[in-house]
Amino acid sequence: MLSLGEIAVRFGCELRGDPDLRVGAVASLHEARPGTIAFLAHPRFRPGLSSTKASAVVLEAAALAECPVAALIATNPHAVFARIATLLHPVADFIPGIHPTAVVAPDARIDPSAGIGPLCVIGSGAVIGPRVQLGPGCILEREVQLAEDVRLVARVTLGARVSIGPRTLIQPGAVIGADGFGFANERGRWIKVPQIGTVTIGADVEIGCNTTVDRGALGDTVICEGVKLDNQIQIGHNVRIGAHTAMAACTGISGSTTIGERCMIGGSVGVNGHIEICDDVVITGFSMVSHSIREPGVYSGGLPFEKAAKWRRVVARFKRLDSFGRRLGALERRAGEALGGNTGDAEDE
Repeated sequence: MLSLGEIAVRFGCELRGDPDLRVGAVASLHEARPGTIAFLAHPRFRPGLSSTKASAVVLEAAALAECPVAALIATNPHAVFARIATLLHPVADFIPGIHPTAVVAPDARIDPSAGIGPLCVIGSGAVIGPRVQLGPGCILEREVQLAEDVRLVARVTLGARVSIGPRTLIQPGAVIGADGFGFANERGRWIKVPQIGTVTIGADVEIGCNTTVDRGALGDTVICEGVKLDNQIQIGHNVRIGAHTAMAACTGISGSTTIGERCMIGGSVGVNGHIEICDDVVITGFSMVSHSIREPGVYSGGLPFEKAAKWRRVVARFKRLDSFGRRLGALERRAGEALGGNTGDAEDE
């Protein structure tokens, strides 16, 4: 349990309410009960503020008048709430040591403070740093390196020579460092191109469940510090993702693409290979990125859903656009000739 006074001092909030009031858990505005703390960060949830049963709410000053309980005023309520939740709901303690069912190569180096769970396999030359936690069923191939405080939750597979930076968290089922999709075509048959690079992941990265990051074909696939990858994302070989970029579920990044820093990529986005996306780009969900983006901003692709009958009409019009363009170009050329000038070619627009 923490007092509101303690929370206000620790996180630099302005407190309106009893500093001795204590909270022991976090909750949503609608589900909160006495003894819990909630937050308001998005206007669409504001109607739930006046009826909340929480003991306190973290919010911006603009919403204070509608709050019926104690309030912690912050410029970024969501970030403050995240830090409070971390304090009130810490990760369970782990026991250092190697479980008897784990299989560890004789030349692997494991810090005494690390915890190796049941049925883990650790390959030759692996280096596991202080306070690393390996949950059940994790597989580390040869020469994997894990820096301090890395946590692999369960059933994580790391390919040969993968390097993971400090405090990185990898969720169950993720595969880091499998072969990239590299094949050469010879007379209609596919010849596998050996993938001899690896994957380098920076500090404070989080990778979601069943996400895959392919090893590089020659150089390395690189995930820089602070990157957050959601569940079921595919990162192709030799991709580079800049620091503090966040990417939502089911997105696919094709090989040899470079994504800048502080980008936000929505769910189910597809990104073509061998292109560059600059820093501070937002790509909304279900977009297809087929060429480089060189200016920061918000980008969208694809069309929102419609009733099926209307959608069929829209698609039919799309198919006629090329014909319309050619006809318009011909009309403009004829008009230009009639006027003794040149109005340009609509097909080139």
